[in-house]
Amino acid sequence: MTLINLLLAIFLLSLSSGPAQQEEQLQIHLQRNWGFASGTGLIQGTFTIKASGVEDLSRVVFYLDDSVLGEAEQEPFQIGFVTDDHPLGLHQISAVGFTTGGEEILSNTITVEFVSSDQGWQAASRIIIPIVVIIIGAVGLAILVPLIFTRGKKEQLPPGAPRNYGYYGGAICPKCSRPFSRHIYGLNLGLHKFDRCPYCGKWSLVRRASKEELEAAEAAEIAAGKEAVITPETSTEEDLRQAIEDSRYDENV
Repeated sequence: MTLINLLLAIFLLSLSSGPAQQEEQLQIHLQRNWGFASGTGLIQGTFTIKASGVEDLSRVVFYLDDSVLGEAEQEPFQIGFVTDDHPLGLHQISAVGFTTGGEEILSNTITVEFVSSDQGWQAASRIIIPIVVIIIGAVGLAILVPLIFTRGKKEQLPPGAPRNYGYYGGAICPKCSRPFSRHIYGLNLGLHKFDRCPYCGKWSLVRRASKEELEAAEAAEIAAGKEAVITPETSTEEDLRQAIEDSRYDENV
């Protein structure tokens, strides 16, 4: 039993003498302030290198390849640089941190390629132009398709008829003042939709109206319908004939 206890004590001692925790590593990352970053390592413009990940840092020295790029002695541990101030091509960015106890901690390494402003804008245009084309095409379809399928079509919903405003809610047409359901094909522009009124056929910017506003618009629609009085128009020829007929009974003629 004594030998077994001795071996067990030696085993436990060997475990306790191992590393208590994994050593901290200094982490650096790039932040673009202005310019171009492809996401694949090509960069051009003004950038900031930030260091973090170690609690008791007192100083961080940043390196571009083997040359000192700058030094930060207080939080936030960061420095800025401009790619045009350095040779074009591949570069490695790294840092060394110093703790309050004098320990040196190495950072991860970031590999980037500095490119000229012309190359940067050319690369950016290859990304931006297709996105702009897609957006313009989507906006065009959102407007063109409804125009094709609803051209000349107007709903003849009588005033006061029940309505279901659906998922997108209702809006009040600024042209005819009638409430209608906003459509899925309406173009979203922030809090408003560029949508078509199914009653007057006009396109307008409309916002989602509240329940109270829609009920008030429905009531106004009913009231306007009751007040409308249709009177037959009398033509000029009929007016003239009636005047001649009346003149036959005029004693002064």
